[in-house]
This record gives sequence, C-alpha cells and structure tokens, in this order.
Amino acid sequence: MSGPRPPRLTAAAAVCGLEALALVAGGVYLLVTGLVGTPESTTQAESGGATLIALGLIPLLAARGLLLRRGWSRGPAIITQLMALPVAWTLLRSSGALIPAGIALALVAVIGLVVLLNPATTRELGLRRG
Repeated sequence: MSGPRPPRLTAAAAVCGLEALALVAGGVYLLVTGLVGTPESTTQAESGGATLIALGLIPLLAARGLLLRRGWSRGPAIITQLMALPVAWTLLRSSGALIPAGIALALVAVIGLVVLLNPATTRELGLRRG
C-alpha cells in the first residue's frame, strides 16, 4: 500500500517493539546474572535468559512487519498481546514494585489488542477488503 503509514500501525509496531525490548532486556539480565552473579540456579538463570531473548524476537519481527504493512505480522503481534495478559495478571497479584509493572503491562497489552483488532488496521494490512 502506498501513502503515509496510519498512526494505528505505528502504535501497534511501537507496542510490539517495547515488548521485544523488555523481553530482551530481561533475558540479558538473567543471562548475565547466571554467568557472573550468584543466582540460586545458574543453569536456570542462563536458560531462562536465553529463552526470553529468543521470545523477544517474535514481537520484534512483528513490529518490523507492521511497520512494513505485512499482513502476516498481525498474528504474532496479537499472540504476543494475549501472552502478556496472564503475565500482567500474575504481576498484579504480587506485591511491591511488581504491581505497577503489572498495570503497565496490562495497559500496553490491551492498547495493542485494540489497535491490532481495529477493522481499519485489518484493511491497512490487506487482510480484508472494504
């Protein structure tokens, strides 16, 4: 499609990019802690860190696809938002600084879903004519 990218696609890509950044940052933190820190289980920290880094690639690729208006990118982006909601719920049921993190994650995931499921977004990605 030609013309300027609609703000909703940019917003959806930004949400996915933010989630990718958070996953990769968390993965790097766990990986470094496992390698040089003193976690309870170095193997668990290292494998958890590598897993988070790998999972961060999914929303990163989805963000790039959304910026380029690729229809395939909507599926991984929606799945990322749906996976974020139970994580947000778990954080909300915790205590301390995890509660604001849960609120932020829930807001980001809901905003992402609203933008991604918007019929105009679907049309802009070429998934439905009309």
